Amino acid sequence: MSVTRHGRLVLSRPIILELLDVLARKFGRNPDELARVALFLSELGAIVNPETEINVLADDPDNRILECAVSGNADAVVTGDRAMLNLGAFKEIPILTLAKYLATVP
Repeated sequence: MSVTRHGRLVLSRPIILELLDVLARKFGRNPDELARVALFLSELGAIVNPETEINVLADDPDNRILECAVSGNADAVVTGDRAMLNLGAFKEIPILTLAKYLATVP
């Protein structure tokens, strides 16, 4: 899942921590690999610090994505997550599949 602002990735610390946890648990990545991923992501995207907690979805990490999108003034949330896609939009920020997002990029 990614959040974009002017075609650039927008991330938050909770999103990076969730991703690192998944990489460690599901894919057995070691601490050195995880450190490189964290560094790469912090250089790749803009880091925002959400100040407002959002609780509209059952999956807590999905709520962190919405918080990041709102705090980062995102143009869109790009995801394959069904629960998020079912929202369609949140606070006027469209939630799109990658295919739909790419179709909007000139």
